[in-house]
Amino acid sequence: MVDLAALATAVRAILPAGLALGVADPQAPPTPFWPGEEITALPRRVAEYCAGRRAARDAMTALGLAAKPVPMGPDRAPIWPQGLTGSISHSGSACFAAVGITADWRGLGIDLEPEVPLEPELWPTILRPEEIEVLADATQAMALFVIKEAVYKAQYPITKLLFGFEVLTVRLDRDRFEARFTETQGAFAKGDIVGGKWQNCQGHIVAFAAMTR
Repeated sequence: MVDLAALATAVRAILPAGLALGVADPQAPPTPFWPGEEITALPRRVAEYCAGRRAARDAMTALGLAAKPVPMGPDRAPIWPQGLTGSISHSGSACFAAVGITADWRGLGIDLEPEVPLEPELWPTILRPEEIEVLADATQAMALFVIKEAVYKAQYPITKLLFGFEVLTVRLDRDRFEARFTETQGAFAKGDIVGGKWQNCQGHIVAFAAMTR
């Protein structure tokens, strides 16, 4: 059983000041859709989606703002209310949303996954050779996947580009990381770095990436 409060405390510890975190349980009964948020999907997907939107609205109120709908765009990315940016992630037992003001933040990315080994057959599609060479174990490989997913989410509202994780190479430093672009992607030039923090807690790996204005 995941201690959701303890996990939320760990996630808040890696968020920069000025951001708000919302927390929701995806195993709770789904709440009614807000206008514009309607989706058709399997019951589990609907429950996780609704939990993500509950977490997003809780984050808005934590910022002192009125809660508003967060529809899903054609690219499946959240459409945030004007003036806000954010990111949503969930596992089967926890859902988090980080929200900030667009005047302060260019991009935010949060990712949460169970702390399990990443299958070695997936490494070549996610990790670069230099990352594989220094891996401690398959669980650290999962941590790199989570970090790259967080960075990808942070950059996507800026570039609107899809790319493989081989575009990023990650350097870990305890609870911090630097993800460097190995080739130019839209507004991000080869060599540009996106930083953030990551954490292990309650059987999960969570990573957060942020870019200020």
